Amino acid sequence: MSQVWIVKRKHFYLTALVLLLLLSGVLYLSRGKIVPTLAEPGSERTIHMVVGEFKSTTKDGKTIEAYRWDPGTILIQKGERIKLSIYGVNGESHPFLIEGLNISGEVKKGKETIVHFTAEQEGTYRIICLTHTDFAHSGPMIGYLVVD
Repeated sequence: MSQVWIVKRKHFYLTALVLLLLLSGVLYLSRGKIVPTLAEPGSERTIHMVVGEFKSTTKDGKTIEAYRWDPGTILIQKGERIKLSIYGVNGESHPFLIEGLNISGEVKKGKETIVHFTAEQEGTYRIICLTHTDFAHSGPMIGYLVVD
């Protein structure tokens, strides 16, 4: 004797919904292990920065200014290949160094400076403008590259 199963439409939809929720949960829990399929393997990530200036006048008429990297903090994954593009908006020249990465360069007003590197070691690396090192020189102009 054979058995016949009758599946109602609402049971079919309920089963499909439960399976979809389970699949979504599995994908969410394994999201750190999934490699994006659209990214090229070993591709380089471009990060854009600018040199900016804050300028104001005190009550006694003195002009004060401070320079900064924008964004001031950049998060990078360990082993990630980086193309750091820095555009000079304010200030004529900003010679800089990135501590711990043996990288130096100069950003000039109206020009783009490009630096390539791979973040091999975890840690926080400072990008320091050598012109604006302290308060007396409209600084300190320091940005941070945080490698996790």
